[in-house]
Amino acid sequence: MPCHSLRDLNTLQLEVNAQHYVAITSLRQLRELLPCSEPTLILGGGSNVLFTQDYEGMLLHNQLRGIEITECEDYYHLSVAGGENWHDLVIYCAEQGIGGLENLALIPGTVGAAPVQNIGAYGVELSDVCRAVEAFSLTSAERKTFSSEQCQFGYRDSVFKVERDWFISRVDFKLAKHWRPQLGYGELQRWGQQLGLDLKPLDVAKQVIAIRQSKLPNPKVTPNVGSFFKNPVVDKAIASALLSQYPTMPSYPAGTQTKLAAGWLIDQVGLKGFTVGGAAVHQRQALVLINQFQATATDIVQLAHIVRNKVEQQFNVRLEPEVNFIAQLGYSNLDEVLSDV
Repeated sequence: MPCHSLRDLNTLQLEVNAQHYVAITSLRQLRELLPCSEPTLILGGGSNVLFTQDYEGMLLHNQLRGIEITECEDYYHLSVAGGENWHDLVIYCAEQGIGGLENLALIPGTVGAAPVQNIGAYGVELSDVCRAVEAFSLTSAERKTFSSEQCQFGYRDSVFKVERDWFISRVDFKLAKHWRPQLGYGELQRWGQQLGLDLKPLDVAKQVIAIRQSKLPNPKVTPNVGSFFKNPVVDKAIASALLSQYPTMPSYPAGTQTKLAAGWLIDQVGLKGFTVGGAAVHQRQALVLINQFQATATDIVQLAHIVRNKVEQQFNVRLEPEVNFIAQLGYSNLDEVLSDV
């Protein structure tokens, strides 16, 4: 049976394989493969996936390339291939003085994966700048352009997390020429106040990089998938009750609800540095689970289970994983994976 090692294609560096592997480098190649008759998985940068076992289907690795920039009086319009590296795109724009993406610097992964999660950081989300997404159906070969509204963006969510059938070939962005830095997030706000208002997109990008590097381990050195859990969003009444008990608890407005800091919750239950097999909760950032030494998927799954249970026992808040669990024939979730461990 043919197989392809995925160790270097997932940032947890887990020893897993795919039965069939195809690197997609052109739309013509993609069209020739569609529609797919076997279970098919789309892989970008491998930075937000946890393979729980070998994948027994066809894995399509998005390696489409290309960046086109046009402009009108008030906006830059970018059309970017799905296989482009996300951080490289951010820096490419910032170096040309094109603002709007800089708060999302150093987020791992590809452009095509960015809408799936509706990536966000430091007060900016992809949905703020995304104009449209072009995608191909794996089962029907249909080519469709989704407007921003049709993407149904939510907090780390989109229609593409529900309808896993779409291979994202291109993302279109609309970036304002009359750029203003978004510095509402605590550390960025303090930094901006010190430097004044004469900032350029590249200045902000460099500061975001510095902040992220001070908090988050480099996956090339310490294998990880970044934030393992979403920051929980709860009713204001629940947040108020928790704040009365834990006055120093970080909290942020989230529409009619309140967003809590998952890393803080995990830290409060004393799990920084906690290990299961070769997996560990990172010593500096509790929101990150790492492959400390030859961890298996089972190690990481069991560690995630312990973290979620401890937080729920103390705060009555249930953490939801941000990472995508990939089982033998496709997507799964933490509860399903635990039942198989």
